[in-house]
Amino acid sequence: MTSPVWHPFTQHGLNEPVPLVTHAEGAALFTADGRRVIDAISSWWVTTHGHCHPRIMAAIRQQASTLDQLIFAGWTHEPAETVARDLVAMMPRPLDHVFFSDSGSTSVEVALKMALGHFANRGEDRHRIVVMEGSYHGDTIGAMSVGARGVFNRSYTPLLFDVDVIPFPEPGAEQATLDIFERLCADRPAALIVEPLLLGAGGMRIYAPSVLRDLRQLCAAHGVLFVADEVMTGWGRTGTLLACEQAGVVPDLLCLSKGLTGGSLPLAVTMATPDIFESHRSTDRATMFFHSSSYTANPIACAAAAANLAIWRDEPVLDRIADLTRRQAVQAQTLAGKVNNLRQIGTVVAMEFQDRSGSYLSDLGPRLLNFFREREVLLRPLGNTVYVMPPYCISDDDLARIYAVIDQALAL
Repeated sequence: MTSPVWHPFTQHGLNEPVPLVTHAEGAALFTADGRRVIDAISSWWVTTHGHCHPRIMAAIRQQASTLDQLIFAGWTHEPAETVARDLVAMMPRPLDHVFFSDSGSTSVEVALKMALGHFANRGEDRHRIVVMEGSYHGDTIGAMSVGARGVFNRSYTPLLFDVDVIPFPEPGAEQATLDIFERLCADRPAALIVEPLLLGAGGMRIYAPSVLRDLRQLCAAHGVLFVADEVMTGWGRTGTLLACEQAGVVPDLLCLSKGLTGGSLPLAVTMATPDIFESHRSTDRATMFFHSSSYTANPIACAAAAANLAIWRDEPVLDRIADLTRRQAVQAQTLAGKVNNLRQIGTVVAMEFQDRSGSYLSDLGPRLLNFFREREVLLRPLGNTVYVMPPYCISDDDLARIYAVIDQALAL
């Protein structure tokens, strides 16, 4: 029987296989036909400590037996209060306010609305958003608007709003990026939104912390809100809790999701400074922040997040990240000279395969995807870009297997 499920980023007309996964543990997925598959991309960048982590699973079970769901407009519950308090304690000051949502895309939508509402409530005509070329911030309308334009969103162009774009800071051309942004600041934009240090879906492109620091300084000098989308880069992926740490900067608005629950359940937050919170606080109900969803701060998802934050607080997570970063570097060297632009930031390694088109829709990506799937490794190339972003608990044997399979794929 044909499945009625419509899968994301899947062209069902190609009839590509869709494996049925029955359970998972650590860095491994197990399929209905008895295969063990190494999860080399953390199930789309979300799984940090490993699948079905005992502490997180126990928290989910306990919470599910006491409070499953609660309207969050005008009501609260202890898991959300715990997560908010722990996040404020963990993240840099003055990110003192926590707004819950349910996905990375939504956390970006929230940040954009907060930025625009901030200036509107202060009576300032600042509404332009500046973005970085090649970035990706999600698939909802606002998030698509501030991301790269192309085949992903071409059909939806009438829905998207215009933005100002600064070029990606290529090595040796960083100053051009900064100069263009400074010129744009003369028009008093509301905000700059960036993926700090690493563009994810845009091809795992890395840029220098000094560029991020200079962009932040320009924002401060011109009163532009600095929005850090750390949905993918946060929770240790780049080697530090936040990528922003490596540049010594603190954003005005911080978007977090994916690893917030250790990858177990959907949850997101947008953290804001007091200035942004206060611009929405008033005795006038018309200036409140108008955003919510039915499942805002779901208690079970918040319980998972609280358990994840406890793991970060109680266990040597950064040591595990440093160890995985070192092991990734060792394995990556086995491909040196065989692939193009081999690069690493923290626990993420990326490279380009030879492909004359270089297009996301070239046939190399599907051929690689099928090759990896047949060899029981979950890797999902971005066009001709292959990247490895495993859970922090991955074993040496599994990591070596991933790179051996990538090496074999070079013959395609």
